[in-house]
Amino acid sequence: MKTQVLLFLFAVMLLFQGCNNKQNGNNELSESTKDTIVSYRDKGKITAVTHYNSANYFIYKGKPMGFHYEMLKELTDFLGIPLEVKIEDDLNENFRSLQNNDIDLIATNLTITKPRKDVVDFTVPHSRVKQVLVQRMPHGWKQMNRKQREEQLIRNVVDLGGKRVYVQKNSSFVTRLENLSEEIGDTIYIVEVDEEAEELISLVANGDINYTVCDENLAKANTGFYSNIDVQTPVSFDQNLAWAVKKGNEQLQNDINEWLIQFKRTKKYHVLYHKYFESSYVQNLRKSDYYTFNTGKMSQFDKYIQAYSDEIGWDWRLLASMIYQESRFKANVKSWAGAYGLMQLMPATGKQFGVDSTSAPGEQIRAGVNFIKWLNDRFENIENEEERIKFILAAYNVGLGHVVDAQRLAEKNGKNPKVWDDNVDYYLLSKSKPEYYKDPDVKYGYCRGIEPYNYVKEVLERYNHYQNLETN
Repeated sequence: MKTQVLLFLFAVMLLFQGCNNKQNGNNELSESTKDTIVSYRDKGKITAVTHYNSANYFIYKGKPMGFHYEMLKELTDFLGIPLEVKIEDDLNENFRSLQNNDIDLIATNLTITKPRKDVVDFTVPHSRVKQVLVQRMPHGWKQMNRKQREEQLIRNVVDLGGKRVYVQKNSSFVTRLENLSEEIGDTIYIVEVDEEAEELISLVANGDINYTVCDENLAKANTGFYSNIDVQTPVSFDQNLAWAVKKGNEQLQNDINEWLIQFKRTKKYHVLYHKYFESSYVQNLRKSDYYTFNTGKMSQFDKYIQAYSDEIGWDWRLLASMIYQESRFKANVKSWAGAYGLMQLMPATGKQFGVDSTSAPGEQIRAGVNFIKWLNDRFENIENEEERIKFILAAYNVGLGHVVDAQRLAEKNGKNPKVWDDNVDYYLLSKSKPEYYKDPDVKYGYCRGIEPYNYVKEVLERYNHYQNLETN
């Protein structure tokens, strides 16, 4: 019993190093801790951290995807508030960021445990799974019958005694293996590493390590990608998986729970779960050159995007986000209005910059970048580069004249004509109303302002996703 208590205390200390525990042996938070809880409503967004893998979050052909990402989008759409996603696979950093108010939410497969409940508040479970052993099929397994294979695989957890098992450090898998070692009365050599569960699965499949432990749904999803792994041996009973908010953040916890309880009853939730954990859909994506985590590639046109973005001083991922918004990286697409190609240039604009619908993809990107240069010159009086980019994006989408009209309206009504958010964007939106588009200072008339407004928002939001990833 003494040994179990010491192991328990050690696991808690290791997992939550740097996090504050309950004060004075009761459930009350100190006043200073309560004061540090900032409402997500006051901040105007929810900032969530998740892990990069095929279950949580990834980018494919420039599009953010993942079970937890799509769940987060459903949540923030329900709450009517923007989402900011951060990527950090280190669990200690996740809990530290939550404690420091750098994030509002840890959105991944967190096993609900008593030690963790001392330092965070969990949402209602988003799913329930058991932990399983991931092991490699025996050499020559394809020629073996089932009985021969079974004889060489670990099926009884007692046989883990004396084995070396690699798991992500500070994870619930560590605690489970420590307890299991006590239960079987033999030593399991637990090796804690920085790699996230899906990376460890790949190491098992490639023969670099023999064993790891992870959640069953992620393990089963990976059998479609690695045919030589076995995930049929459970090492735990079913466990609840949930998201976590800062201790005492009742508003966010209650809002998530209200949404999640209802969402889990919908067909959409079950379709989403099936898509990422029970079908071969995502595993097929992982084999693509444009599964960005594996290859660093966004599209087949990356070399042109990288080369031409230097000419305007843009991060190439920003230009990539803009091109995705325009054409989804499809070089031959044409719009109903006549815009064509990767950059969706109108025929007159294309002619101005030396291209037409038959021009090669590299030439289309060159022309689009030259158009951006031209717009940049028109907004050179906006000193702040981040602000200027918003104006350029809007003008690229709807035309320079409409944006300049909105600047005039902003200035006329006491707003800053050099600031986009809550200033010029408001008046561009308002140009769909007669009292604004008929104003004598408006030169270009009616504008469906919601389109450039959303365009700027969506390009920059996607760019934030692209910045989460290391690319070539």
